[in-house]
Amino acid sequence: MSNLIPTLRVAVIGEKSSLLVRQLGISESSLESAHVALFIVSATSGIVTADLESWRFARDHYIPSIVAISDLDSSEIDFEDMTAIASKMLDPVVTPFLVLHSDDGSPAALINLETFEILDYSTEVVSVQEADTEHIELTQEFREEYLEAVEAAGEDSFIAALLFPALPWIASSGMGIAQMQQYLNQVPVLS
Repeated sequence: MSNLIPTLRVAVIGEKSSLLVRQLGISESSLESAHVALFIVSATSGIVTADLESWRFARDHYIPSIVAISDLDSSEIDFEDMTAIASKMLDPVVTPFLVLHSDDGSPAALINLETFEILDYSTEVVSVQEADTEHIELTQEFREEYLEAVEAAGEDSFIAALLFPALPWIASSGMGIAQMQQYLNQVPVLS
């Protein structure tokens, strides 16, 4: 009898996969043996054909999948536009968080559409605060859309590979890492 604890096998597909693996503190796996897949979609270069083929493989094999939207700090395309593109090229994605921008237009914070908490990444230490009325009004429609999609997909829909969260990832600030980790922590490891 072995005392080894099985570890989560994560396939990371897309540009800058080794950087995301390091930031998440995980070991990378092949897609064929993965418990979960992370698809990196760049806001500057989009989705490549090989990644589309990997997406189809993950769908055919019911591998829970997360879409990490990268390069948001160096692109004219914002998170919402890129998730719309991902929804057309892959499958419809859901956005549990939206990106809030600083005065200079750079991504600075996330707003949790379930709780309306704002996670401020503009300083070295991430701070959490309640959204003000303006933020709630601006994101209410997105929140309703997200909650309806989650309810329609059903409980454990992410684990069943029926619901695909799209999360922003900004390597320089670590934005999106904790949110990806929350989804990874939901995946059961059987062997």
